[in-house]
Amino acid sequence: MTPWHLFRGLRAGKSENATVAPGDADRRNEDLSSTTDLITVSRSSPKLKSVSGSSSDGTSDRRNQVQAAIVHGDDEVPSLEANGAVRVAVPLDDARMDQDAIKVVRRLTRHGHEAYFVGGGVRDLLLGCRPKDFDVATDARPEQVRALFRNSRIIGRRFRLVHVIFAEGKVIEVATFRRSPESSVDDGDSAAPSPEELLIRSDNAFGEAHEDARRRDLTINALFYDVDRREVIDFVGGIADIRRRVVRTIGDPEVRFLEDPVRMVRAIKFAARLDLGMDPDLYDAIVRCRATITQSARPRLLEEVLKVLRCGASRRALWLMWETGLLHVIAPELASWLDDDASRDDGSGHLWRMLAEVDRLTVAHARPLPDLVLLTVLLLDPLREAVQGHRDRAIAALDFAEPLFARLAMPRRLADGMSRTVAALPRLAAGRPGRFARTELYQVASSVAAIDRAAEP
Repeated sequence: MTPWHLFRGLRAGKSENATVAPGDADRRNEDLSSTTDLITVSRSSPKLKSVSGSSSDGTSDRRNQVQAAIVHGDDEVPSLEANGAVRVAVPLDDARMDQDAIKVVRRLTRHGHEAYFVGGGVRDLLLGCRPKDFDVATDARPEQVRALFRNSRIIGRRFRLVHVIFAEGKVIEVATFRRSPESSVDDGDSAAPSPEELLIRSDNAFGEAHEDARRRDLTINALFYDVDRREVIDFVGGIADIRRRVVRTIGDPEVRFLEDPVRMVRAIKFAARLDLGMDPDLYDAIVRCRATITQSARPRLLEEVLKVLRCGASRRALWLMWETGLLHVIAPELASWLDDDASRDDGSGHLWRMLAEVDRLTVAHARPLPDLVLLTVLLLDPLREAVQGHRDRAIAALDFAEPLFARLAMPRRLADGMSRTVAALPRLAAGRPGRFARTELYQVASSVAAIDRAAEP
């Protein structure tokens, strides 16, 4: 029987008749017994550091009998550590890991520090994907890490990280464990905190491993991997969610999104890129909190939108952003165009086919297209409609998109490039590029034109 969490492109639990992006159903649906069946719960591991102030209510019924014995992956209920952690034995192949990152972890541990792989690299290994990189988390302070690695430098002002640099410029990022900032809301106040009170404006306090895990956004991104013991350390139920193939926040999703609204875009991106279902509470929280995305730093929001376009699953991600209404807040010009197109009997679905071609090219070339190409493709249909009948199409495109460019703090280089590219496309289609063929935008326009042609029905 197929459980609810395997529905793709939808909030988990929605009707099977709900609309999904065309073709999503034929994406991978691998047997979950492959990578995740390697996971077994270790009962011989020593306890991790205890946490002061742990729950006294039986630790939520032993954290629901340790996530139902890690979603029925074991026939006995494993022990729960004092701080809510579970160590899970995972015989991953060292050949699939970055050998330089392993060297970093082992040098730190040899000098008495706690150090693990953390985040996306661990998640991708467990899901059977190829990790893009391996980040390291440690209890060592940046100055201590710097002292151990001559080939390193400390970066960052708000929160310092260490980049350990290897051959050909490869960088292994090492971060000290952090904790969530202390809440400024009075615990004795019965009134619910406002979104402004929940918004995180500082996140630069050092902490311990369990605190670092619980400050993260999604359970699947909060797993640590102990290289020497070959165990995953799970403080938040991430292993259970890996098995269930579901994206879920750590704690109340509405609170987590109000703390950092960009997490809504990230949750959708991971669901799309990793082909996972979305927890119903998470989906509903995005719908309720979508208006707060305007409180995010505009350059950071633009970068997250670009990451969505670069991820190789932009069609599904943009579909979810449109379906939840998040796109209507970030880019109402585009969302309104999609609403109008979908409401017509002869709706083209042209944008979805262009994004499918973008994803195909991204996967085929194993690298994303240039940002200018991606943004132009995203806005091509509404921009092309806006410039019709105008003598100066570049100015008309700028005038139409100026509110969106301001909302995302779009660099002038990208804004001008999109406008000039859209203006030149009719000349390219007619085979008369003229002097435009000698400009640096010609290759961009040619790529956009090719994606546009590939999306024709």
